[in-house]
Amino acid sequence: MPRMTIVPTDRAADAVPASSPLRVLVADPDADTRGLYQMALPVAGCEVIEASDGREALTKALVEPPSLIISELRLPLVDGYALCDILRRDAATRSVPILIVTADAREIERDRIRKAGADAVLLKPAPPDAVLGAMRKLLTRSANERGTSAPTNTVGLPNPSAKAHARSLEHRTVLARSHERFQTTAPPTPPPVLMCPSCDRSLKYEHSHVGGVSDRHPEQWDYYVCSTCGTFQYRQRTRRIRRVSEKG
Repeated sequence: MPRMTIVPTDRAADAVPASSPLRVLVADPDADTRGLYQMALPVAGCEVIEASDGREALTKALVEPPSLIISELRLPLVDGYALCDILRRDAATRSVPILIVTADAREIERDRIRKAGADAVLLKPAPPDAVLGAMRKLLTRSANERGTSAPTNTVGLPNPSAKAHARSLEHRTVLARSHERFQTTAPPTPPPVLMCPSCDRSLKYEHSHVGGVSDRHPEQWDYYVCSTCGTFQYRQRTRRIRRVSEKG
């Protein structure tokens, strides 16, 4: 599963003071992805609450509704569709902005996600500024719909007291720019020859997503197609393959 390199951009450099963070619930089964959110979002003025499956995310959201929810679509136990639907039916979480960041959303699936209750959808691997920009827009829109002023700790709003985070932010931003994700058919590591785990037919290589946090933490995800079973993703670092979409 693609990991997110979520590093605050220049527009978020003067983010909120650590004394009043926004509570962001991150639901993703991949521990590395959650770790990157946990590392980066606090610099943008956010407190990150983690959930590794949909049931845990649902419980945490209902017990103490967060300021915003970021969720993968494919979650164990309760998937992203059901999570959005249940949260939208409960009065406590009905107005909480939900951002889906997933590797699995084709255009037809994006419509289904929005109908389930998500406010925005980003496709992994999403650029860092896209994630923070979407968060900023959703929080501002949510405040406007409630008829209140935007929270003073909305991601990306100027705040002089955030200067203490500037040096760390600058370093991480440099890393993000140096290792920005990109799509290619000639990746650094040659894609392996793979068989479909469902039908044992040869998989056809299509393209790769390349990126990572730094030189010490490179990432490459290779995408393959089976004419019968759909699209598969192979993660070079873990040597694991998984189906990301079924044959339409």
